[in-house]
Amino acid sequence: MTVETGPEVVAALEEALETIEAAIGDDLLEKSIARGELTIVVPAAHIVKVLTFLRDEPTLLFKELVDLCGVDWPEREQRFDVVYHLLSLHHNMRIRVKVRTDELTPVPSVVSVYPTAGWFEREAWDMYGILFEGHPDLRRLLTDYGFDGHPLRKDFPLTGYVELRYDEEQKRVVYEPVKLRQDFRTFDFLSPWEGMGELLPGDEKAQS
Repeated sequence: MTVETGPEVVAALEEALETIEAAIGDDLLEKSIARGELTIVVPAAHIVKVLTFLRDEPTLLFKELVDLCGVDWPEREQRFDVVYHLLSLHHNMRIRVKVRTDELTPVPSVVSVYPTAGWFEREAWDMYGILFEGHPDLRRLLTDYGFDGHPLRKDFPLTGYVELRYDEEQKRVVYEPVKLRQDFRTFDFLSPWEGMGELLPGDEKAQS
């Protein structure tokens, strides 16, 4: 999907950011507009208040919660980001809202603001172990109820756990060890094009 980045889009985002800054003040920890997208970071404790404002403010009307997900940064003290992607159909704008938390500190549930957050928060709990205070039914969503650990954490081991599946031959549900033929890897996120030298492999043949 191509994101529009023309001057009109940027001007609309800058105007929206001014409205947000004036309203939430010190709750705006970070802000940026990049590639036609507006991103703000706010305190986790105030996320319900901030999202309620973004939803109800007439010049914004971010009434659609498109997605809520977790991001794991294990080297940080607050290792998790909770990311909320909101859409304003009325003003044709999007915003990304982030909060930070650790493994033990719960983030307030936003089900009261966006009812669709219920399943998104369950998924973030299941995959990352992010706690959501006030969630009406915080339980696993994608793994089985007896699963141990949170599979999308970057330090989650690839062996030593069990998985649940239906065995067609035995006609019943069985538990068996997880077998993943891949070691834990650290990614440097370097583009292969940035990592290339002046010559690509094979170019030397053209010069001989």
